[in-house]
Amino acid sequence: MSKIKTALISVSDKTGIVDLARGLANLDVKMLSTGGTAKLLKENGINVTEVSEYTGFPEIMDGRVKTLHPKIHGGLLAVRDNESHMKQIGDLGIGTIDLVVVNLYPFEKTIKKENVSQEEAIENIDIGGPSMIRSASKNFRHVAVIVNPARYEAVLGELNKGNCELSIETRHKLATEAFKQTSNYDRAIFNYFEKGRKEKYPETLSLELHKKQDLRYGENPHQTAAFYVYKDFEVSCISNAEQIHGKALSFNNIMDTDVAIEIVKEFEKPSAVLIKHANPCGVASADVLNEAFKKAYDSDPVSAFGCILSLNRKVDEKTAEAITEPGHFVEAIAALGFEDEAIEILIKKRGWGKDLRLLKLNSLSESTIKKELNDFRGVVGGLLVQDKDMCSGDKDQLKVVTQKTPTEDEIEELLFAWKVCKHVKSNAIVLTKDKMVVGVGAGQMSRVDSTNIAIQKAGDRTSGAVLASDAFFPFRDSIDLAAEAGIIAVIQPGGSKKDEEVIKASDEHGIAMVFTGERHFKH
Repeated sequence: MSKIKTALISVSDKTGIVDLARGLANLDVKMLSTGGTAKLLKENGINVTEVSEYTGFPEIMDGRVKTLHPKIHGGLLAVRDNESHMKQIGDLGIGTIDLVVVNLYPFEKTIKKENVSQEEAIENIDIGGPSMIRSASKNFRHVAVIVNPARYEAVLGELNKGNCELSIETRHKLATEAFKQTSNYDRAIFNYFEKGRKEKYPETLSLELHKKQDLRYGENPHQTAAFYVYKDFEVSCISNAEQIHGKALSFNNIMDTDVAIEIVKEFEKPSAVLIKHANPCGVASADVLNEAFKKAYDSDPVSAFGCILSLNRKVDEKTAEAITEPGHFVEAIAALGFEDEAIEILIKKRGWGKDLRLLKLNSLSESTIKKELNDFRGVVGGLLVQDKDMCSGDKDQLKVVTQKTPTEDEIEELLFAWKVCKHVKSNAIVLTKDKMVVGVGAGQMSRVDSTNIAIQKAGDRTSGAVLASDAFFPFRDSIDLAAEAGIIAVIQPGGSKKDEEVIKASDEHGIAMVFTGERHFKH
């Protein structure tokens, strides 16, 4: 095992570097360094040799070329037990370098700055750093490489215990992390240049996700699973929600909470959304949050048992009391925070509270919601990419197609139903009344079956309710059923060959109908 005798230190992020260098100096490790790093270490009384002095070649072109020299890379790449390698570097006066401590110019941080120029971005593309990292990592059996300041303490501890040696396991682990960093760094640069070409769907798609947590199992107990998220994702969502209490989220919890959050984002008034198996079983808006929850739970109390709940306000004491009423059971709650009194009630009032998952969301303001996003769907052997469906109905774009014109209140109710319907599995039918879902027909192969189910779920609450359909009606049968149930208005995209027949049926029954011109299939 090669001892650490010479180290090369060149870092952009100088966190902890002085302490590491002091520790290496105490172990009599000779140190080479560059530019600002060398200056900092010298200012702290640490003896280092500048790379330009070591190579006999100055830094040139504003520091673009500092370490790209045979005396550096020869010292990194020489295989210590290869006689030919050692003879060659000996003949050329090249010394071995046993430890490289490098982190890279902050390219990703730079390109996130507002109005950053291409010139500034390009100047923050590190060349020498990745080259040294790759050289050291390739020769990891003889050269150790540290790219993460979080590793300094552990490496220094092992060197102190191991007579200035690192185990092969540690070297391999460090090299793996180093290759991961250069890979991610190059991916970020590639994505920046690819984005600059302004192609919405480039020929090659490169995604970087980080494991947030291992999951107990997948959709079913016989499946393994993990949760991966984008780094620094700005839009408030399940991926960056902060869990403040309860058991770890399961695969299905994450899927359902994702749907719950995306639906509750649709509404400005205090609102509550209850989800079971990726479909809403309760949605409501009201003037205060506790009333919104009560209405949402009453949408379908049987299905609501064991639901996932999302709320677009901070949970107060009254809402917590409503959630924990006798007979209720909630698996997880995602909200814009929780008052201390509310947390106390939620986790202690019912036996299930000790396991209740509480998730705190970031701001749900328009600036974080309306951002352009892609929607990714995995298929076997591939990935489908599309725009995220951000359309939720515009009052000014609604087209009244029937003899009867809906009132202003009915228009507001139709738009409420439309926003919910967008998130229901197709074929989707949603019935609402007084800003409360009263019936949902989801995932049926025929639209009339979904209509039947929604009406059955609503029971006697259909009288005076409105109906939303995620796609056009192929026949008049659903309208006839709606009329029989007392539905007063319908919102749908339109676009069927049978539109005239459907409109005629609505006129016969005195039902107001509006077209949105937007379809909301969800698979």
